[in-house]
Amino acid sequence: MSYLFESFSGWKAYCENKQISLFDSVIEYEVVQKGKTEEAIWEGLLKAYTVMKDAVETGLKEEMISRSGMINNGAKKVYRHPVTVLSPEFQKLISRALAAKEVNSCMGRVVAAPTAGASGILPGTLYTLQEIHGLSDRQILEGLLVGAGIALIIEEKASLAGAVGGCQAETGSAAAMASGAIVHCLRGDVDQVFNAVAITIQCMLGLVCDPVAGLVEIPCVVRNASAAAIANSSAQIALAQVSAVIPVDECVEAMGEIGSSMESRYKETAMGGLAATLTGQEIAKRVLIQDIEILPDETLPE
Repeated sequence: MSYLFESFSGWKAYCENKQISLFDSVIEYEVVQKGKTEEAIWEGLLKAYTVMKDAVETGLKEEMISRSGMINNGAKKVYRHPVTVLSPEFQKLISRALAAKEVNSCMGRVVAAPTAGASGILPGTLYTLQEIHGLSDRQILEGLLVGAGIALIIEEKASLAGAVGGCQAETGSAAAMASGAIVHCLRGDVDQVFNAVAITIQCMLGLVCDPVAGLVEIPCVVRNASAAAIANSSAQIALAQVSAVIPVDECVEAMGEIGSSMESRYKETAMGGLAATLTGQEIAKRVLIQDIEILPDETLPE
């Protein structure tokens, strides 16, 4: 038997009843429902986290120019800029989230966490958290398991897909996963973890998915950075035991309701929002022309 991640209240009750941690219940779920061994789960998590860190390093060291030209080494520019708005740590957080997401936009290897479009948020937040607090890999992996449990519930009650629920479902879910993971890694209790998730979702509700030219580049990359910042601010608020007021399960239900009522042009169709601006349409035309130019010549039948 394992918990099936139907609600946050149920998750908490299950863990309290069995006297296990949040991450232990996720391991149990993977063992019972997916037939994995605990050893394989930890190995897979470490591999995923290694890929996350590699994506951060790649984005900050190698050339990151997408074929469309919309992505052009932005992470490195932020990382190296001499003016820090808040602190060097904040600058690193933002640039690392940008870096991992730029690797995705430039067809590199990333971890979909929970999606490729939101692949910079967990790497940016956890890499920086580990550096600042000197956490072990094991602590970070526990945080990833907590994040996975959060995603399972959001997927059950709302969605993780931009095509279904807008960008709130992608970067919003990733930020919620990250904030919960941060609080867990800093020894917050279950209520604080779930409160961080609720606060994060409240900050991300209604965010549309409007990729320019249909590419996961603009505004996706910069949203990964802003979502990483929101995840950290939500974690800070939750650790101080400031209440989200609206329970986390109700926040997720609101997310699902907003996603279902959102017009299709705001759900990854590139028909609304930034994609529909004059500049967005001009970029889309240019990208289409580039695609046509690289198509191989058709061989005519003899």
